[in-house]
Amino acid sequence: MENYSVIIFILAMMIGLSAIADKIRIPYPILLISAGIGIGFIPNLPEVSLRPDVVFLIFLPPMLYDAAFNISPQQFKTNFNTISTLAIGLVFLSAVGIAYIAHLFIPEMTWPLAFVLGAILSATDAVAAMSITKGLGIPHKTLTILEGESLINDASALVAYRFAVAAVTGTSFIFWQASLQFLFLLGGGLLVGLVMVKLLSVVLKMTKDNHLVVISFMLLMPFVTYLIAEEIKVSGVIAVVVLGLGISKLSRSVFPENLKQTSKNIWDIIVFLLNGLVFILIGLIFPYLYKHIDHQLILPYVGYAFIITIVALLLRMGRIFLQQWNLKKGFLHPKTRIKEEALLDFKNSLIIGWSGMRGIVSLAIALGLPLALNDGTPFPQREAIIFLSILVVLFTLIGQGISLPWIVRALKIDKKKA
Repeated sequence: MENYSVIIFILAMMIGLSAIADKIRIPYPILLISAGIGIGFIPNLPEVSLRPDVVFLIFLPPMLYDAAFNISPQQFKTNFNTISTLAIGLVFLSAVGIAYIAHLFIPEMTWPLAFVLGAILSATDAVAAMSITKGLGIPHKTLTILEGESLINDASALVAYRFAVAAVTGTSFIFWQASLQFLFLLGGGLLVGLVMVKLLSVVLKMTKDNHLVVISFMLLMPFVTYLIAEEIKVSGVIAVVVLGLGISKLSRSVFPENLKQTSKNIWDIIVFLLNGLVFILIGLIFPYLYKHIDHQLILPYVGYAFIITIVALLLRMGRIFLQQWNLKKGFLHPKTRIKEEALLDFKNSLIIGWSGMRGIVSLAIALGLPLALNDGTPFPQREAIIFLSILVVLFTLIGQGISLPWIVRALKIDKKKA
């Protein structure tokens, strides 16, 4: 965004609308997105452009770090089977399912282009789900699974996206090479994260008496870690997640209580501002895309996006209930290591399934589509893919976002027993 006064205005509006949302009992992400859409259609308003590299650098590292820092390591370990199923298996399943539907229904959507769209919409945005369900009494295990999924699924979606775009631009795709690259990205990100944890732990132990220095290092390190990982072509997402998990463990043994509380308060403010800005930007981007698409195609695209939204939701529901059955079967088998705490019941499975909203990562990936192929010709169906992506993001955030609190209340979950 070139006009910095617009950013100040957006932030001020976001804070005000968040306060209003509490009063009128509407999830604040829904109110912010609606406001963003309304403002975007104001005549003569400067057009909002969103650079994907800025989104990934400014928004992803602090949100991932904060989620990793605050997640329970024990709960994460206990529910890792479910988390990995959603964050890796379901991501690729969703990419394939959405690609099939796109290729089946949308004219001129070839298989490679359909897989690009599927990859863009394969990862869910648990940040939105957390924001909407905040204060509703969601069981801690359910929140851990949603948070854990969001820590890993972005990396899976980005890998699927890279391979899909490579297929469109003419780069050859070989499965075993793609699999090795996927492992390299994850393993490299893990290694970078561990190195940065070790480096930061040494620095923090040396400066732990200077609270300003400690907090400053903790604020800066997610961005540094992400940049280093991306610079050497490994997963910055995984690197930041490992950093957050490592520093969380370190803080329990090294940091005094007042330092931990001060750090938490600062991070709460940062994440609140970033979350609010994300939702308004999603709303603002829609009018910009609406003005640049053939208006005769808008209604058909709305229909296609609605079908894709339903299919993605059904795939997620089906996979999470299959996981519930698999966990129960594994728990009853004497040779498995499934703990009773890892089992899912119907209520928690329904909440996890319904929380599969798409968000800022899908939008940023879509906007990052190349403008041209290797031979210089325009990237085919680029505007259509971006517009369909933002429609699905809006359908999931607004549709599932409005209904999710109602579902949670209707289930009458006893948080203590869950």
